[in-house]
Amino acid sequence: MRVGNVSMVSSILLLCTSIIACGSTYKSEDSNSVESLNETVYIPTSYRSTGLDFTQAAESTVNAVVSIRTTTEVKSRGYQDPIFEFFFGPGHGQREQRPQSGLGSGVIVSSDGYIVTNNHVIEGADKLEVTLNDNRSFNGRIIGADPTTDLALVKIEADNLPTVKFGNSDNLKIGEWVLAVGNPFGLTSTVTAGIVSAKARRISGGMNRGQLGIESFIQTDAAVNPGNSGGALVNTAGELVGINTAIFSQTGNYAGYSFAIPSSIVSKVIADLRQYGTVQRAVMGVSFQEITSELAKEKKLDVHEGVYVAEVRDRSAAFEAGVEVGDVITAIDGKKITNGSSLQEQIGRFNPGDKIKVTLRRNGKDMIVDMTLKNNQGNTEVTKAVDFASMGAVFKELTDTQKRELNVRNGVEVVAVKDGKFKSAGIRDGFVILDINNATITSVKDVEKIFDSITRSNSERKVMFITGIYPNGKLMYYAVDLSD
Repeated sequence: MRVGNVSMVSSILLLCTSIIACGSTYKSEDSNSVESLNETVYIPTSYRSTGLDFTQAAESTVNAVVSIRTTTEVKSRGYQDPIFEFFFGPGHGQREQRPQSGLGSGVIVSSDGYIVTNNHVIEGADKLEVTLNDNRSFNGRIIGADPTTDLALVKIEADNLPTVKFGNSDNLKIGEWVLAVGNPFGLTSTVTAGIVSAKARRISGGMNRGQLGIESFIQTDAAVNPGNSGGALVNTAGELVGINTAIFSQTGNYAGYSFAIPSSIVSKVIADLRQYGTVQRAVMGVSFQEITSELAKEKKLDVHEGVYVAEVRDRSAAFEAGVEVGDVITAIDGKKITNGSSLQEQIGRFNPGDKIKVTLRRNGKDMIVDMTLKNNQGNTEVTKAVDFASMGAVFKELTDTQKRELNVRNGVEVVAVKDGKFKSAGIRDGFVILDINNATITSVKDVEKIFDSITRSNSERKVMFITGIYPNGKLMYYAVDLSD
């Protein structure tokens, strides 16, 4: 979006700026994207004058960064002609298909074809085309995605691929040089340089995409633009220290700051997605507040860093460890906690069942408690991704004859119900699904996409609310619980 003069007072500037995801979307008929430029390395002369050499880090990275082009079939209502419908039946001429393309980046993390990217790059896509730096193209399939961290794992069928070595984002220091590698505006293998401006940065307050669940971003001033989403942030040794995700901008393009997910989070998330299909997320079971001067004065706190425990949930890991309302969490396993973002980052590295040591400040004294982390269900069991086959149903798209007989324009028929979630909800053979969670259903792929969206969501209870009709004309409503 566009805003006015940015030399306004800071409070107005904050209201007028936005954090946007740095993927880019193009209409399929767009022929202006530049794809023939390769290995563009932007390193200003002023940077080279420092004596630093970025060439080795760039050369060791560009071949492991890929371009990801997504294709999504978007249904749009066209002109409705009642005469045309009378002769040719419901649904004819009522909708037109127009594919849309999106463009982002990804990083090869294993030589057998596993690629990490952002969830918002691949979300809702019907097709993924992955292009390597040597111009080879492959169809990609989604192994798993985690909206909470905005990460996804994609697989292509290839061997002996170049990879980027993982680095330790914990060791990054403010002021340290980093490189951003990606495909801005379709310009493949573009490298930009900058410094680490901040760590453990929270940005959701200005995001027009909605709040992310876990935020502890690396902030840099390396130039990142639409198309860089999912690309690599590397240190001068060429090690992966982050995945570029968002920019701070008034215009939609780079305006001085970019944000990356730390490799400490990335490595844990993709390992879980690869092994389980979903992230094993540990929780403490507390609600917290950032410590401000006002809060410190109100609560008579003698520390100004850490997080203030505002609530402890019953039967949670924190409750069983003896954490109390009013405590200040200052460290996890000896690693300093300065704010809520750093707490989220530290806890995000663990699995349910892991044991940690939590340093608390209580009544002016420090104490350490042992804590066994749990999952959202309050136990330490491994959570597995819900497979579409667990629905226990076979689906078939309606024929034109069925649409006329049922007097509907869309729908998907449930032709066989066996043991599974549909049978448990009471759905029987012959039921025609008209909509799920208020989304119109026109194909089996619609059912699958909504299923995937629900199972990947952050909600503790994952439910499909289904409206449909039986052949006898009886309208029915069902709630299918997809939670484990």
